[in-house]
Amino acid sequence: MTSTVPNAVEHADAQQPPITMFGPDFPYAYDDFLAHPAGLGQIPATEHGTEVAVIGGGLSGIVAAYELMKMGLKPVVYEADQIGGRLRTVGFDGCDESLTAEMGAMRFPPSSTALQHYIDLVGLQTQAFPNPLAEATPSTVVDLKGESHYAETVADLPQVYRDVAEAWNRCLEEGADFSDMNRALRERDVPRIREIWSRLVEKLDNQTFYGFLCDSEAFKSFRHREIFGQVGFGTGGWDTDFPNSILEILRVVYTEADDHHRGIVGGSQQLPLRLWEREPEKIVHWTYGTSLASLHEGGEPRPAVTRLDRTAGNRITVTDAHGDIRTYRTAIFTAQSWMLLSKIACDDSLFPIDHWTAIERTHYMESSKLFVPVDRPFWLDKAVDDRGNPTGRDVMSMTLTDRMTRGTYLLDDGPDKPAVICLSYTWCDDSLKWLPLSANERMEVMLKSLGEIYPKVDIRKHIIGNPVTVSWENEPYFMGAFKANLPGHYRYQRRLFTHFMQEELPEDKRGIFLAGDDISWTAGWAEGAVQTALNAVWGVMHHFGGTTDPTNPGPGDVYDEIAPVKLPED
Repeated sequence: MTSTVPNAVEHADAQQPPITMFGPDFPYAYDDFLAHPAGLGQIPATEHGTEVAVIGGGLSGIVAAYELMKMGLKPVVYEADQIGGRLRTVGFDGCDESLTAEMGAMRFPPSSTALQHYIDLVGLQTQAFPNPLAEATPSTVVDLKGESHYAETVADLPQVYRDVAEAWNRCLEEGADFSDMNRALRERDVPRIREIWSRLVEKLDNQTFYGFLCDSEAFKSFRHREIFGQVGFGTGGWDTDFPNSILEILRVVYTEADDHHRGIVGGSQQLPLRLWEREPEKIVHWTYGTSLASLHEGGEPRPAVTRLDRTAGNRITVTDAHGDIRTYRTAIFTAQSWMLLSKIACDDSLFPIDHWTAIERTHYMESSKLFVPVDRPFWLDKAVDDRGNPTGRDVMSMTLTDRMTRGTYLLDDGPDKPAVICLSYTWCDDSLKWLPLSANERMEVMLKSLGEIYPKVDIRKHIIGNPVTVSWENEPYFMGAFKANLPGHYRYQRRLFTHFMQEELPEDKRGIFLAGDDISWTAGWAEGAVQTALNAVWGVMHHFGGTTDPTNPGPGDVYDEIAPVKLPED
């Protein structure tokens, strides 16, 4: 197995049980739930055809709507922009349609097993994603403080990088019982998972990622912490995550979400788009050939929601951008949670006050990307030295740097075909640096930075189209890329994640369900969007008096056995 830079952990070999991204907070086997022949549950026949509002047409909303339709309900999907949410795939004007850029989610770990269920269901293919020093990556350049290192494996890097990798391994083992937790997750040993995690949540909820490093003897060297922040592990530099809760990071490394990534061939937005059009083979109430598209006028979702009210009989009344007002017995809200504070006029009685507090306290990470189309994967050309002698090295590589670009990814579909470069992928403060610049201005700064790393490579002459870019913090229906809890936010996240369990809520606070990746414990990963969608589906089913098959209990049926750790409020 090829290591990452630096190596986060020694991942298990193929002979061990595969891991799933259900995580330590709520160790429920969503992949087993989805694969079971009994299905996800059923509702009373008297409720068949009942409309359910699904607000947000991202992956979570489309998964929830698809599964509710299969149960015989009629999902009414509202979407302010386009189906897909942060699964957004775009093309380049004037270029071949096969050239695409992933503006949002672009890499998915094998531990995303519920996500993989839907990828397989709609017939999509995946391929290895070219992360730093991954097997699919021909070469990687690490450029720090003006000094570049070319590597095809981690062994090619200077000793200090291997020292940093070892420090991270020691830090995880000593401070977070990594091996024990990884083993328990792999074996789906719920009692052991809960035992380890309960202790760590209480111990580490108030700790930052950076503080966790500083508390480790392995990271007593500032230089090691600096390199670790700039280069990171698996997906690139993590210093932008240093202020966040260490619990967020542990969820990633425990479930191996940081490694062995796959990309969806043709673009990730195909997944929700195909689910929208898919006609399920097994469906209740609706005739064979029914799809989400066919249940919506013109095959399109309803427009943006502008107002949400709780009305007589504990109904949810939805007003949309066309002025249409519809009332529902239940609704699922999957859009970015801050929309409830800004873009949508909301009745305070929609949620309990402590849930409103949790929504207000949600912390989002910024993120920017810029892509350009190029004539061919010229980076695979072999470099020559000043005397014209071949060096055996690629002329350009996947690049990690402390310069403005931070991460540069090279994406191709064969040596003789046009290709794509993600010139820069940045987060938080690094993303905000790009915010005032246009796409072309961004590209110029990026080409200058990369020109300093590769002075003999004329990237510009290979560019065949205009750049495409995104800054998610500037997107009006997102206002950020993904949730990342700060220290002390565990209690808030627990309230949001467990909102689908509504038996203990007052009757006048039931009927609307929160879902989406920022409601999950693993925000920023599409798996969390799928898992919370399935929680909401169970909640709606239960609300209508439905049940799961006894042989396939849903997340709410086993909730008392695996509920997230509850920390004291006083």
